Amino acid sequence: MTIWTPTLDPTLPRYRALAEAIRLDIASGLLKEDERLPPQRRLADALGVTIGTVTRGYAEAERHGLVRARVGSGTYVNAPVSAGPVPDRRFGHALHARPSFGIAAESDDSLSASSGVMDLTMSLPPPHPARQQGMAAALTAISHSPEALVRSVEYQNEFGVGSHRQLLASWMSELGMPVEPEELMLTQGGQNGITLALSALLAPGEAVVTGALTYPGLIAATAERGLKLLRVPLDEEGMDVEALARLCRQQVPRMVYVMAEQNNPGAAQLSHARREALVALARQHDFWILEDGVQYLPREECGTRLYQMAPERTLYVFSTSKLLAGGLRLGVLRAPVEVLSRIGAVLRSHSWMVAPLLMETVCAWLTSGNATQLVDWQVEEMRARQRLARTLLGEWTLSSRPSSFDLWLVLPEGQRSQAVVESLARRGVHVTSAEPFCVGNEPPPQALRLCLSAAESREVLTRALEIVREVLHAPPPLRCTTL
Repeated sequence: MTIWTPTLDPTLPRYRALAEAIRLDIASGLLKEDERLPPQRRLADALGVTIGTVTRGYAEAERHGLVRARVGSGTYVNAPVSAGPVPDRRFGHALHARPSFGIAAESDDSLSASSGVMDLTMSLPPPHPARQQGMAAALTAISHSPEALVRSVEYQNEFGVGSHRQLLASWMSELGMPVEPEELMLTQGGQNGITLALSALLAPGEAVVTGALTYPGLIAATAERGLKLLRVPLDEEGMDVEALARLCRQQVPRMVYVMAEQNNPGAAQLSHARREALVALARQHDFWILEDGVQYLPREECGTRLYQMAPERTLYVFSTSKLLAGGLRLGVLRAPVEVLSRIGAVLRSHSWMVAPLLMETVCAWLTSGNATQLVDWQVEEMRARQRLARTLLGEWTLSSRPSSFDLWLVLPEGQRSQAVVESLARRGVHVTSAEPFCVGNEPPPQALRLCLSAAESREVLTRALEIVREVLHAPPPLRCTTL
């Protein structure tokens, strides 16, 4: 018998992706009112996830009124609620249903404001009116510039306008990432930069190595391209390069992906000795290094970047999304000049170019807006939030960088992350377990990632962290699910 088996959005935590798939399939009519959803164990086996993920996904859907649970009977679909257009995944046109509570623009904010939900799952820039003010100033500047208006509506080549690359190179250098304009490819965000690097330099079946816990976007991108993703251990000094060396004696990868300044999750920073060892290993075995710098830290918290140590074999991913606004999907891929044409060909085949209006907006913001002041405020705000978190949760094992968005919390002995995540969700606080970040089939560590930046204020963050503390002091009981 065929059971309902949805396609999960790889950019979301898997439980939220399941809830979002339920919403979309109700909207499209694929799931009917009063239809029973598959038993949790059967759906977990079909999707290749844990039962806990399905349990949490069903609970998330129920919290939003999409389904209802009947004790001893199962989970059943509710009638769709009309509240605006959403895309039909089969036919590409709009249907009417409940707005997305996944990554849609207004959903998380509206939930936080109306239902008391405090969502600490998304690594978003901390809210500030200066973001809207900077956008307004940028758009005003464009509207008053005939040249900018012309550039915004014309086709461009895949490399964009030279003055834009020059301005972004100058800004990155000011932020502690010195680059040359001729090394840069403008991209549609950091994820697009990763995708372009993988597509241009690797063939299906080739191997990419990363840490045992890594960015889920990389996991999704390698799977989609038929690449083999291998893991090496992580510790407090970042990726275990000695383990990588042992792996290279058995199978030389084509690329190593690393977040040198702060691993996501866990916040481990690659030590200088390991950076030197990684560069030496890359030269010995002739593999590429893909260095992800999207999670921005100020220069005083950073080491020497890998692309500065090995410019001939390192690609560097950067994005404005974590600094200016998440919706501004403008990124930069720094690469050796000799491979830029290959990367440009991939970009051209995917989307022809980055939207000129997007590039104009970001560059106008950098020129006429408040970008520098906003970044300075953000660094200080995150340092304050990190201090707050350590004050409230300091009795447990925590990892973070002083101004990073995220906090990694290792659970006390005997506590299980899935149970704690579910208990927190019942009290209105959403956090992420280690499961979405795991590479391979090894069991995830019992730990949580808390995105401190996502809270709309320090007051909201304080309430959320106090609830986390209360749950950790009175953990949910472990349930026996088998005999």
